[in-house]
Amino acid sequence: MRRRTVLTTALLGAVAGPALTTGTARAADPGPSVTETGTTQLDSQAIYFVSYDGLVNNNSFQKNGLLTYRGYQYAVWYTADRSAVLARRALGATTWSKITLGHKLKSDDSHNVISMGVSRTDGRLHLAMDSHSDGFFYVKSVAGLLDNPASTTWTAAVLGAVQTSLDGLALTTQFTYPQFVATPAGGLQLSYRVGVSGNGRNALAEYNGSAWTALGEWSASTGTYTSSHGSSTARNMYLHGIDYDLNGRLHSFFTWREQNAAVMCNAGGITNHDTGYVYSTDRGRSWRNDAGTVVGTTGSSGTVAVTDAGLVVDSLNPDHSLMNQESQATDSAGLPHAIISYVPGRFGQCTTNYVTDRTANGRAFHLRKNASGGWTKTEIPIALNSSQRTRLVLDRYDNAYAIMPFGRIAGASKSSGHTDWKLLFDGSGLNAFGEVVIDETRVPQDGILSVMYQERSSGTTPSALHVIDFRLPA
Repeated sequence: MRRRTVLTTALLGAVAGPALTTGTARAADPGPSVTETGTTQLDSQAIYFVSYDGLVNNNSFQKNGLLTYRGYQYAVWYTADRSAVLARRALGATTWSKITLGHKLKSDDSHNVISMGVSRTDGRLHLAMDSHSDGFFYVKSVAGLLDNPASTTWTAAVLGAVQTSLDGLALTTQFTYPQFVATPAGGLQLSYRVGVSGNGRNALAEYNGSAWTALGEWSASTGTYTSSHGSSTARNMYLHGIDYDLNGRLHSFFTWREQNAAVMCNAGGITNHDTGYVYSTDRGRSWRNDAGTVVGTTGSSGTVAVTDAGLVVDSLNPDHSLMNQESQATDSAGLPHAIISYVPGRFGQCTTNYVTDRTANGRAFHLRKNASGGWTKTEIPIALNSSQRTRLVLDRYDNAYAIMPFGRIAGASKSSGHTDWKLLFDGSGLNAFGEVVIDETRVPQDGILSVMYQERSSGTTPSALHVIDFRLPA
């Protein structure tokens, strides 16, 4: 998109103005900036309870809790009476039109988020919701719902029945973390975990416009991991994301969580260790490490395992409260970027309470693959003041933005090598609880960063849920 804009500007300049002389440099690309353009309210009484240090409406690992397609933005959440709600607005509108789904949140568990996906081949909206190592609930809209939104009646009739399978495909009875991924060809995939924390596997299903197919599991829970303290023989791979770049390559950063606490220096920590990276060139059928070696085949006995070589791109032992499921993105050159966070060694070599220690001393880091093929990590010099996660966004100029707990936004310019991180928006006045949800689909469409956040409350008193919009450099 940026190349097209620069080329168009150059052509207009050649017609309307004087020609550039040899050696004249064009203006430098702008650095990161955010300009608040408005806030809308989704719900004055959204459900509120704190579980696993998070809220069910604002867990940042949702993909997608907020989504933009063909000039309309869509949002999902649970309201005070536990009902699942789907809403939409035309971009720029200040009000949302809502549909109450025929499903109510079954338990006070912040894992049980609602995620959305779009299958472009048939214009359907897909929702998966309310699951944590158990059964899931699925809704599929009528065909063409998203193709002509301005002329589509927005009522419950446009949505199908709530199902406990993918149109008859059962998948698993231990289902968690649904993430819909749009394929380059217009299809849709569903990433999810089979099993439980510390003993689970990642899997994929695929929708071709008419039916779902299970592709199978692609990560392993077996193998032995040994730290300086002890060993573990079971684990799960937690994804920081799963995304296609502009060239059709599928990327995924991850961290491992061990089942056995013996790998830690203290039982109050968390067993997450190492940041790994894999990619796929065949839509998730096989997986390669950073060197390009195939390390796993989906649906086979040879899935990606902790013992495979070449997976780790940033090494860290389990003693620093490394967070799982943070964030990732790919830039205009197809290079992968991630946000990771943990307690750096300068604050000690053994965390004893991961919530307390991360809140006191946790820091986020920007990890990226550079043009020469190596990896660069830069600390974002802003204290987390939270145990929770940060989201990553890249604008059209490949400037990076870290959307931190409480709605704070930091940015770093591509021209600096993403080293000049600074705070762009301090979140004051939002009263945001902690983690936020971003619309990762909107930024490349119109350069607007939409952030969904819920106001802090106490106990189980409902609170307001909002979307705030920021204009990024044009």
